[in-house]
Amino acid sequence: VSCAVTCGRVSFVLGLQGPCVSFDTACSASLVGCHSSLRALQHLECDSALGAGVNMLTDPAAMRGNAVAGFTSVRGRSHTFDSRADGYARGEAIGALALRRAYEAQTISLLGSAVRQDGRSASLTAPNGQAQQGLLAAALADASAAADALALSEAHGTGTALGDPIEAGSLAGAVLSRRGEASEALAVGGVKANIGHAEPAAGMTGLLKLAVGLAAGGAAPNAQLRLLNPHLNGALRDGRCALPVQAAALPLARRGVGGVSSFGYAGTIAHAVVR
Repeated sequence: VSCAVTCGRVSFVLGLQGPCVSFDTACSASLVGCHSSLRALQHLECDSALGAGVNMLTDPAAMRGNAVAGFTSVRGRSHTFDSRADGYARGEAIGALALRRAYEAQTISLLGSAVRQDGRSASLTAPNGQAQQGLLAAALADASAAADALALSEAHGTGTALGDPIEAGSLAGAVLSRRGEASEALAVGGVKANIGHAEPAAGMTGLLKLAVGLAAGGAAPNAQLRLLNPHLNGALRDGRCALPVQAAALPLARRGVGGVSSFGYAGTIAHAVVR
């Protein structure tokens, strides 16, 4: 949880005595929290863990500040991957994920994850494609998963003219380039086009959407995609990546594995691989 007081209160109410850590890495906070939970379980610091993300819009000044800075869309939508992309719409969310060490009856498994930093880029808020490629490769390695195993990818996908093409290019460089020529297309989506950008809870909403899609064996449509952002053509030209505009079934051969990305505006980036 991105608020230290809230994190402590949850532990107090539930009587939890294991590691209790708050993360404030902006938009990647909740996925960074899940990464920390996974590591605590792997290092036997606890038997179960609770990762959560919360975003509530209660301060009009923050809304005005984001608009003045040019972060938010004048159309009031996150047009992820679309040519109309002009910023994001802010959204509210409360989401949590309970994690335990591997059990046979477990329906969703967090196979591995990675957290990195953008490092030097064009500006503080500008994404770094090479750093994103390194993050994706590190998460796949941590999960002992091959690029060919991925059926579904939940992008950070804020709906910005700069961020979406860089993320798509990073996905193509780190994942699609290692998939065989005969591989079926990797379905890519972004929940922000449906519910807006939940900021510190964004990673959690993306992870939960990914889990639902994998469990159902299907990819949800990209809600705001009407005309493709032309800067994405390079990442899509070989046909190994698809942006569904209607519900689509995932390939049977690799239906159960997917990845989710969450990037913080100050440079902390996270990716998790889920089965």
